[in-house]
Amino acid sequence: MNLFYAPGINGGFYTLPKEESKHIVKVLRRIEGDIVYFTDGKGWFYETKIINAAQSRCEVEILKKLEGDDKLGYNIHIAIAPTKNNDRLEWFLEKTTEIGIGEITPIICEQSERKVVKAERLEKVITSAVKQSLKSYRPILNNQLKLKSFLEQDFDGQKFIAYIDKDVGLELTKAYKRGENALVLIGPEGDFRPDEVEMAKQKGFVPVSLGKSRLRTETAGVVACHTINLLNSIS
Repeated sequence: MNLFYAPGINGGFYTLPKEESKHIVKVLRRIEGDIVYFTDGKGWFYETKIINAAQSRCEVEILKKLEGDDKLGYNIHIAIAPTKNNDRLEWFLEKTTEIGIGEITPIICEQSERKVVKAERLEKVITSAVKQSLKSYRPILNNQLKLKSFLEQDFDGQKFIAYIDKDVGLELTKAYKRGENALVLIGPEGDFRPDEVEMAKQKGFVPVSLGKSRLRTETAGVVACHTINLLNSIS
């Protein structure tokens, strides 16, 4: 089925924004009486019927409100340095949304090659992935922060910093305790600087390895997300 994102959907009726109205009516050729499904991104699906198939103002009647089954019993928060190639960051967002993630924060490190992210574009990528993978929950994309400022924030759960070093022998698969919230720091292409690692360790972050292979930034983020989800799926 086609799924659409409507964060403001509520009550008995809903009017779609112009862009979504045009897509449903002109591109998908939906007409009055057709059934259309929405998610509010907060755990609910809505079965609706089109009552006004106008390209600029499509209106639907809400028939059913259905609870989604993709809620995680834990929160995964990946704080990741934006990649130089923006397509790679978008790929990371798409794949982790499909896998299951709660929050993403772009962090600016000393060796970051990209210092600014275009949040509006990234939000669209997340929304598209939510619709494609039929999710009822939509991940939160936080504002970008410098690493030092990010480390000052409180977090309820386990905290890890993944980086490449011969002295890092503890793997995330062994360090993470199932069922608990997890925050994982992923550095830029040039990795974290030693002083950044030390600063994170002083804030309670545990150094971990994601395996023996040398991973790109976006791949490391996906591996961390998948690892935590996989560990929680083991009975």
